[in-house]
Amino acid sequence: MFSLFYGLWKYMFSKTEFHVLILGIDKAGKTTLLEKLKSQFSSIEGLPPDRIVPTVGLNIGRIEVSNSKLVFWDLGGQPGLRTIWEKYYEEAHAVVYVIDAACTSRFEDSKSALEKVLRHEDLQGAPLLILANKQRCFNWQDLPDAVSSEELARYLDLKKLDERVYMFEAVSGYDGMGIKESVEWLVEVMERSKRTEMLRARVGAAPASA
Repeated sequence: MFSLFYGLWKYMFSKTEFHVLILGIDKAGKTTLLEKLKSQFSSIEGLPPDRIVPTVGLNIGRIEVSNSKLVFWDLGGQPGLRTIWEKYYEEAHAVVYVIDAACTSRFEDSKSALEKVLRHEDLQGAPLLILANKQRCFNWQDLPDAVSSEELARYLDLKKLDERVYMFEAVSGYDGMGIKESVEWLVEVMERSKRTEMLRARVGAAPASA
């Protein structure tokens, strides 16, 4: 009887944990975005942009949204660090790919790195959220030239997107524009993703103690 009630309680009140990769080339604003995200979904104030340094290795951020726990893995985007990305693919439920929408000269590098991510078999079926970052942040002089999410989608012209659920969204890691809506979309698609079902099946359900 205890096992029955414990199982019901766990079903009703426990939170599903999702692992989300934050990828993108260097200087895309990934860590700034993560810090703003943390402050929007928790009582923890994120680091201000002027205190954020380039990521060497991994930053981890945790938030709770509805009945879900999200663990974000923010990985360094310098060319020499991109080789470690694939070590995290197998356990990821989804990918957030961040692009500096104000720096058109690096779009080709961003596109090339993203295409390599999408080709990897360990990310098969993972939902993809592509963020056109650095919108309307007037502290950076080049930001008035930031392209929209629609313009970025046309430029990338990715062929692999038909194989997965995806969305393009314009955001600002500086003032938080678009971040909350993007995360809420991500949670919704992860909850019903075949990728999530596959990862659950791999782990297997732990038997309840009598």
